[in-house]
Amino acid sequence: MPKKPVNPIAADLIAQLDMKLAPLGHIRARRMFSGYGVYLDGVVFALVLRGKLLLRVDDKTRPDFVKAGMKPFSYTRPSTGKTIRVESYYECPGAVLADGAKLRRWSKEARRASAERNQKKPAKKKKAA
Repeated sequence: MPKKPVNPIAADLIAQLDMKLAPLGHIRARRMFSGYGVYLDGVVFALVLRGKLLLRVDDKTRPDFVKAGMKPFSYTRPSTGKTIRVESYYECPGAVLADGAKLRRWSKEARRASAERNQKKPAKKKKAA
């Protein structure tokens, strides 16, 4: 379990995840952006932002989220007023979050999607000295 988050809603949600997902492996949360990145065995598979759990999706899992009526994470840039949609993270449905077994299944798929995405990333080129 990470240092206790400042936001009590995030703290409660992270504690829930720690308890419900413990059978899957080591869960860790780290400050990221304006919320927390949630890691399972070293792979970030979820975000806790604005009191919500967002799970990583791919083409295989996205239809389940859409079927549950969920939408991709979005935010509005204050400087431009432009809305940005982050298609790789969808909010976890309440029914899934409430059911430990379902949450573990969906989280395993989110971890798989994230791990596969990380494998596809090309290596960064080193700058010449």
